[in-house]
Amino acid sequence: KRRFRMPVKTERITILGTPEFKAFLASEAKRQGISISEFVRRRCLGQPADEEEELLLKLVEEVKEATKRAKASLERGIRDAEHVIKELRNECN
Repeated sequence: KRRFRMPVKTERITILGTPEFKAFLASEAKRQGISISEFVRRRCLGQPADEEEELLLKLVEEVKEATKRAKASLERGIRDAEHVIKELRNECN
């Protein structure tokens, strides 16, 4: 069966800006491979730009690695402390 899609209703929105701002919008949209309208929609809806998303993903990976290192360090510290406590107990007996 063939399904027909209902057309999406859209309305034109006009904003005023400097030529530099328009050039910025066009440049960012082109860099992301999307239209200016789609770029503005995504940003207004709070969707991160591609570079922001990449930066966030890198940051998450760095935090994961730092957490692994911190956990290992804490575990070593606990083992060392347990060893010292054991030695102190043996000396007291």
